Amino acid sequence: MSDDADRRLAVAERAARAGSEVAARSFRRDIDVETKSGETDVVTEADRAAQRRVIEVVREEFDDVIVGEEEDERKTVPDEGDAWVVDPIDGTNNYVRSIPVWATSVAAVRDGEPVAAVNDCPALGDTFVAGSDEVTRNGEPVSVSEKTDPATFAVTPTIWWDFDRRDEYAAVCRELVERFADVRRFGSAQVTLALVAAGSLEGAVTNVDPNPWDTVAGVHMVRRAGGTVTDRHGDPWRHDSGSLVASNGEAHDELLATLDPVA
Repeated sequence: MSDDADRRLAVAERAARAGSEVAARSFRRDIDVETKSGETDVVTEADRAAQRRVIEVVREEFDDVIVGEEEDERKTVPDEGDAWVVDPIDGTNNYVRSIPVWATSVAAVRDGEPVAAVNDCPALGDTFVAGSDEVTRNGEPVSVSEKTDPATFAVTPTIWWDFDRRDEYAAVCRELVERFADVRRFGSAQVTLALVAAGSLEGAVTNVDPNPWDTVAGVHMVRRAGGTVTDRHGDPWRHDSGSLVASNGEAHDELLATLDPVA
């Protein structure tokens, strides 16, 4: 890893931990919940405060573009130059329900491709870190699952299907149930992708257009851990892809097929 990449990874880790500390202070405490685009699209002051803290730490070292979920930060990843992709609380619906499955996510991106990523999950006690050559969980190297038989796979539908797309959600879930051993759903795309990278899940799938702050860090982790991430057509996933299929690299075509029944 180059000195610059090392530096970006170190900053990503410091920033994610600083943001998650802010978020953790309000977890399972009385906190006002607001809605954005709909009743299930929620936000809290903890989201905004954690994002501000992440950006403060990044700005101590870099003056790059910031792509962030909250407030007035940019919402798309540039295809050229350096940028940072931030989700202060990925899994806010879990957060406000006192469910500990959420993460503060920070990724460094160059020319549209992630080069460093951290998902810090303070309520779970786990920190996932991915540089250019390995992925660690709490400092220990991890890799994708070695399972090869779909009949032994645990997989998950991820991202949120809105109320007008529940027929698609149901169709994908049915395909997953019929093709694989078991299904999980965690309510945080970044935690889900980190679990694929760590070998706890064999795959994750959605036909919903994913936001970069929900995915970029976790996609980098899956790839660095030896897995495969594509769009629904099997093309390499990018930050602007309209779907996402992540796997341990085994039976990836079987996961792709779960999206066949939906447009």
